[in-house]
Amino acid sequence: MSAPVVIIGTGLAGYNLAREFRKLDGETPLLLITADDGRSYSKPMLSTGFGKNKEADDLSMAEPGAMAEQLKAEVRTHTRISGIDPGHKRLWIGEEAVHYRDLILAWGAQSVRVPVQGDAGDAIFPINDLEDYARFRTAAAGKRRVLVLGVGLIGCEFANDLILGGYEVDLVAPCEQVMPTLLHPAAASAVQAGLESIGARFHLGPVLTRLSRAEQGLEAHLSDGEVVLCDVVVSAIGLRPRVDLAAAAGLEVGLGVVVNRHLQTSHANIYALGDCAEVDGLNLLYVMPLMSCARALAQTLTGTPTAVKYGPMPVTVKTPVCPLVVSPPPKGKEGVWSVEGLGADIKALCHDASGNLLGYALTGTAVMEKLALNKTLPALLA
Repeated sequence: MSAPVVIIGTGLAGYNLAREFRKLDGETPLLLITADDGRSYSKPMLSTGFGKNKEADDLSMAEPGAMAEQLKAEVRTHTRISGIDPGHKRLWIGEEAVHYRDLILAWGAQSVRVPVQGDAGDAIFPINDLEDYARFRTAAAGKRRVLVLGVGLIGCEFANDLILGGYEVDLVAPCEQVMPTLLHPAAASAVQAGLESIGARFHLGPVLTRLSRAEQGLEAHLSDGEVVLCDVVVSAIGLRPRVDLAAAAGLEVGLGVVVNRHLQTSHANIYALGDCAEVDGLNLLYVMPLMSCARALAQTLTGTPTAVKYGPMPVTVKTPVCPLVVSPPPKGKEGVWSVEGLGADIKALCHDASGNLLGYALTGTAVMEKLALNKTLPALLA
């Protein structure tokens, strides 16, 4: 039997690529390998689960057996790759060698962890996949107070969702505004005010230095001397593309696994997409670019080499208390921001010296202008 196309990872990247591949090729053997339980789910839904009172099982869309049948593929779950041997087109699972025709890395990114002193480190939960979500839901059951580390996109989404789910939420981050790498300050203020209006408490500037067990839950000691009482902690301080196995195999890595516009790594027959990939210098941890990559790579793997293109890639942030859509200016493009609106309804636009729109941040009712603005945004990868 011919060597299979092997996809490592069964998140949105892995399963969507497999679906696109099967639309074009129904016969080539296909093997998906994952370190988790292989259930199909939409990762963006993890930060909507508490408001909708959804258990992890409720967010699962299909079991791995059903996915294997649907994709006419083998799905190996709870399986860790121990090494990749590009020269012989094989990978290792312990002592077992698995040969491949093409290998696709779709193993995502891992949660950034910071060391915290104290005896309650086991009460800090990253929520980066369905199994993480299940663990956190179990830990939070019957609890009331949640401390969220990080005020980026994920931290703000979880804060909104947890409050909708009936929790009291404090957020801690060593920055001056929410989503500092993503948002114009005016839009950030609108989102923060929206979250505060439903009870979120922000502690911007300090970091968590110690987490200790106390009589009534946990004591979170901040670097400015404040002590925040809580019952459980969500870590949302960022994601780091998984690159260790790729680097050990001699693949070029940067911020992520470095790939060209055909999503090919520095070794022939090995490709990468999704959160682990750095595509032509861009590492975008969002669904729209991932879907563009899945469609293009499926064409390439079935004999039609296709360069990926990114049009405008606006990001809709799930903070329903203050709707938010943002399209940051492309990397390396300089522009000037202008701000219109008051309170929750902010339209912040970035234009270059010639008056061309480079990016925007829209909050509240201003999000209704996104479709018109998207038509004039530049492509990220033309």
